[in-house]
This record gives sequence, structure tokens and C-alpha cells, in this order.
Amino acid sequence: MDIEDIATTEYIEVNSDERLGKIRSLFERENPKGIVVTNDGDYVGIITERQLLQSHVEDDAKANVLVRNNVPKVNRTDGIREVARMLVEGNTKVAPVFEGETLWGIVTQDAILEAVLENLDVLTVDQIYTEEVVTLREDDHVGKAINYLREHGISRLPVVNENGALSGMVTTHDIVDVAVRNMTKATRGDRAGDTERVLDIPVYDIMNDPVVSVTSDESVDDAVEIMFEHNYAGLVVTPPEDDRTISGILTKTDVLRALTYTEEESMDVQITNINLLDTITRQEVRESITSVADKYRDMQVHHAHVRFHEHKEKLRGTPLIQCQIRLRTNRGQVAGTGEGYGAESAFHVALDKLERNVLELKGTLADEAYEGQMLRKLGEL
Repeated sequence: MDIEDIATTEYIEVNSDERLGKIRSLFERENPKGIVVTNDGDYVGIITERQLLQSHVEDDAKANVLVRNNVPKVNRTDGIREVARMLVEGNTKVAPVFEGETLWGIVTQDAILEAVLENLDVLTVDQIYTEEVVTLREDDHVGKAINYLREHGISRLPVVNENGALSGMVTTHDIVDVAVRNMTKATRGDRAGDTERVLDIPVYDIMNDPVVSVTSDESVDDAVEIMFEHNYAGLVVTPPEDDRTISGILTKTDVLRALTYTEEESMDVQITNINLLDTITRQEVRESITSVADKYRDMQVHHAHVRFHEHKEKLRGTPLIQCQIRLRTNRGQVAGTGEGYGAESAFHVALDKLERNVLELKGTLADEAYEGQMLRKLGEL
């Protein structure tokens, strides 16, 4: 199946000199995955709702100050698997589809998932969900939620009560109306203090409750159907026996990533925000991770995910980059995170942390095996 079979020629388009105030109203009214920006009919880039949340740009600014021009371009004849990889590595939920040099339409994450939904019953949630979860407490404020969303490049935050039990969920969409619209209006005069008051609202006041969750033993196609039914981009994952304990989170991006898994002999490494790679190549990334994984021979790596995130801070023109490396293995998930100026520096800091965690996992499991042997011997006695 080529991507043209599921892409659409219907999309929202604005000119690059359009006011951001109008674009915000389009998101509020139409709820699109992204808006195409053009200049005299020529494609310029994409604007997403998350970009609006992560910016402090005022309504009178033009669209071209916020547009993403590094979103991967898709050809009409590209296959679904390759496009899924492009969306994940481009960290986007929508991409332009071209016929030659002409913009033909767009393809969304949802369209791909709908096309492959019936094939997802071979996977269970515990095979692909993300264990590392960033959470908020009920009394944390909206300002902290916004900072977490920016810092981690995510779109949803589970909320826990004082006992650590799941009590709600806050998403990018939830706080756009509450925070962004008011913050952009309250910039001067008597209303300048409104910004601080908005940021001080407890997340308890805006979170969704009860939370729609999925258990780790459910099939992925059931989980995706739940997402479609409620128009959610992700679900909290809980153990089968306890729907208030957070095991992890499953997003549409996790499912899309699973579509790109290969059966190659070499390790399958996927890189999100691959455009940030500067002085290091994909092959060097793969070889480095393989060398770390090989330190634990009993650990078979099914998939490796490397995510780069650019901060605004710079040193002599080089941006501060956060890198996270996560391995899915037959021994569970293991990860390493680090920061540095430039992608290569950040990657090696994260790689060192990953190596320590791999060796720690190796030692922990070795201790558990030894403990099991001792218990069996004591039982024999």
C-alpha cells in the first residue's frame, strides 16, 4: 500500500504572513493535527498545536516566525512503513505529501494507524509501551506543567495524588485554552499580573478525571481503538490487577514506532529529531549502542530509540541538546539520558549512562539468579 491510498488532499492552509491569533483560533475551532503554511502557494512548513504551547509569541506575530520547515516530506508512492519511520524520526504527527515538487496533500499519524489497525492484534501493550513516565502532583501548578511539556518534548502528563496513585491527566490540549491564550493577552498594563495567576492554577483544576487507561496485557489494536474512541493521543498503562498504579504510558507514536521494527541482523536504531545530528552519523550511533549492549550477552535488544531535544541555551552558537537512549530488550527496558552542547556530546553522555545501567541490570539479574539458587538449595536441605 502506497501512502497516497491513505493521505488526504483536504487540509487547512494559511499564508506565511497570517497572524498567529487567527491560527490559534483555527486550532480551537477545527482541532487539526497541523496547519500547512505556504507563501504565494509555495510550501513553507507546518505549524502544530504543541508549537503554539511551547512559544511565547504574541498573537500579532506572523506564522513564519513559528513554522516548522524541517518536517519530513513524503512522496505519494512511499510505503507506509517508511513514512511511519519518517514521522517518528521527524517528531511530528503530520507531514506534507508531494508529487514531484508540488504539494499534493498531507498524511497524519492517525491515518496510518487506521490503515494498519487490524494487524496490530499481534502485539500486546507490554511489548511497546514506554516505562519512563513524567508525572505531576495534584497541587503542582500549570506553569510547572508547561515547563515539563517543553523540557521533555511530550504532550501529556499523568497526575498523581499524595499517595502516588493515578488521579488525572493533563495534556497539551487541556492547557492551551487555560494558559496560552491568556498568557498571550496578558503582556502589559493592568492585565500583566494575569499571566502569573494563570501559571499558578493547580493542575487539579484542569486535569481530566477519571483517566482512561489500558492494562499491560491488552492487545495494541484494542488500545488504539480506545484512543480513537476518546480522541486521545496516549493512554496510561496500568497492571492488570490495579488501575491506580502507573506502569508506563502508551502513545500513538509508540505504536507507529513499532511498525518500523525490522528483522535485520544489525540492531534497529530509530532516531527522533534526526535533523539535530551534526558531527555524528546514524551508523556511528548504531555501532556505539551495539558495543554497549554486547557487554551483556544474555540481553537481546529488540529495538533502540534515540531521541534528541534541543534547548534554547547555546554555547558559542552550539545548542544545548538533551539525548535519551532507550533499549527494548528481552530483559525489559533500559535507558540512559544526558545533555551536552551539540548532538554528539549529548549522545556520548547518554551512552555512558546507558552503559552503567546495562551493567547494573546485568549485576541485578545475576544477584537474583544467585539468590534463587541459594533458596533452592536451602529447600533441598
